[in-house]
Amino acid sequence: MPQLKPGHISPTDEEDAAIRAGIAADPDTFEPSDDEFLKLRSASGGRSKVEVTEEAIKLRIDPDVLAHFRAMGPGWQSRINEALRKAAGL
Repeated sequence: MPQLKPGHISPTDEEDAAIRAGIAADPDTFEPSDDEFLKLRSASGGRSKVEVTEEAIKLRIDPDVLAHFRAMGPGWQSRINEALRKAAGL
């Protein structure tokens, strides 16, 4: 049995049964079948795989340069990558 935090209070069997009955009676409760669960799970598998992947590295960048790219909002890492590719002539 897992270690419970001090002060944890578990519901009694009767309280647990009432909670489960309430969940079952809720029209918004959705319990997928095994097949539905597998479809939902595979549909949200994250990004699709691409042939060329980026490599995660640790890089030191001057704070003002980093602030400039971050100030442009989401996608700042991609913009830094684009700037580096342009500077490298790629």
